[in-house]
Formats: sequence, C-alpha cells, structure tokens
Amino acid sequence: MSEPVQLKQAIDLLKKIVEDRGVPRNIRRLASESIEILTDAKMSLGLRAANAISKLDEVSTDPNAPLYARTLIWQVIALLEQLKD
Repeated sequence: MSEPVQLKQAIDLLKKIVEDRGVPRNIRRLASESIEILTDAKMSLGLRAANAISKLDEVSTDPNAPLYARTLIWQVIALLEQLKD
C-alpha cells in the first residue's frame, strides 16, 4: 500500500524546517523526531499522525519559533489531521 499524499507533503515541509538554520535547534529537533515517527511503519498511519501532531502542537506555540516556521508547522498539522487508519 502506498503512503497518502498528505503524509509525503507533511514530511517534505518538516524537512524544510530541519534544514533551515534560522530555526532554533529545539524546533528543528522536534521536526526531525516527527519525521522519524511518521516514517515508522511499525505503527498504524493514524497513530503516527496523532503522535506527530502532539509533538508539533507543543512547538507551534513556542515564542522562539520564527513566524514562517510556525506557519509551516500549522500546515503540517493540518495535513496530518486528514490522515486516518
């Protein structure tokens, strides 16, 4: 079974955050951890999405996050909310 388009888009957006040196290290680390969660085939798709959303939700309110990074995080959360088992 192939992965949904939303999952690929979410991972691509998270990679932009991870690769951006203008984003604080803790936010890049959480984005990287979220990618690991989303690519873990041992969990169901819905569980992966829910776990990543909970991680990203914490960082989306971080005052140190640049506005564009926060916007990317919200886009990722919106994509992941569409994923169900």
